[in-house]
Amino acid sequence: MKKLKLSLAALACAALAACSGQSNQNAQPTGVARNGAGALNVVGAGSSFDYPFFSRAFYDYQKLHPEVSVNYQSIGSGGGIRQFTARTVDFAATDVPMSAAELRALPSGPGGAIQIPITLGGVVLAYNVGQASGNLKLSSAVIAGICLGKIRDWSDPAIGKLNPAAGLKSLPIVLVHRADGSGTTYIFSDYLASVSPEWNRRVGKGKSVNWPAPAALGAKGNEGVAGQIRNTPGAVGYIELAYALQNDMTFAAVQNGAGNFVLPSPQSVAAAAANKPAVSATSFSIVNAAGRDSYPIAGYSWVVLSRHYTDARKNAALRALFGWMLGEGQARAQTLNYTALPPAVAENARRQLMNVR
Repeated sequence: MKKLKLSLAALACAALAACSGQSNQNAQPTGVARNGAGALNVVGAGSSFDYPFFSRAFYDYQKLHPEVSVNYQSIGSGGGIRQFTARTVDFAATDVPMSAAELRALPSGPGGAIQIPITLGGVVLAYNVGQASGNLKLSSAVIAGICLGKIRDWSDPAIGKLNPAAGLKSLPIVLVHRADGSGTTYIFSDYLASVSPEWNRRVGKGKSVNWPAPAALGAKGNEGVAGQIRNTPGAVGYIELAYALQNDMTFAAVQNGAGNFVLPSPQSVAAAAANKPAVSATSFSIVNAAGRDSYPIAGYSWVVLSRHYTDARKNAALRALFGWMLGEGQARAQTLNYTALPPAVAENARRQLMNVR
């Protein structure tokens, strides 16, 4: 984990040092500045789901375009939306689009922002059960039971029935969840709400939810959840696929709606996304998608941009940056175990990007 954080230091060093909200919709965000070499400094914050992809993509983009410096801070989707609303950053990244209420809270009003999908990934259930070999199989009923606090030990018969060869012995389950407002939490709780009527009735979905499981630990960011799982025997928690693979973590094969146990992968996430070719900021959920090969806990991540920046250079820089990320940048996403955006989704996002002016 330290290696990942150190590699991103150059991208985050100037991100949010001078946060002071402004109510004038035409005012320049305080995070925007030109450095001594004359490069335009673009500042963003939000989703940790995107952090590995953004780190690689922004680094590569700056090598190609040294006239633009991109600084991004992984503070969670909720934090990114708050900073964007306060106009202390130029763009936000979130794993769930801004709601109508959040858009109304913008200084420029609900029509002052555009939201475009930027990447696609899977949310995995990683666990720390040293006695288990291979990838455990978990059904939606078992996952909901763990999160509702009804299944509290890895030796529970419901888990053993799905994994008869695992030889699971008694070990208390510790549920690790996000402590900050998180789009990854939204995707996971959206999944739970779609497969468990009890979860939907008692808890629902959101960037922050109340976790009924009595043995639960909160951590900040996908990074923090991954670290807590690694350090806690019996832990299970939800993180983005790239974090699990980069940290050599073990994760579950999840039973989908067709009854198949499917491992998360760029291919199984793509199969889920194929069920919903027309994605928008108001219709975006792809959890529990149909299809025998679909991984059931998957989702898009989104970038939020202002429709208008008073600096014409900024308008051009942001259009060029995210136009590149919707094109060549998707190849970088694939090398980090994200799923490239479906061509039709990427093309629609490029058209929306032209509204930044």
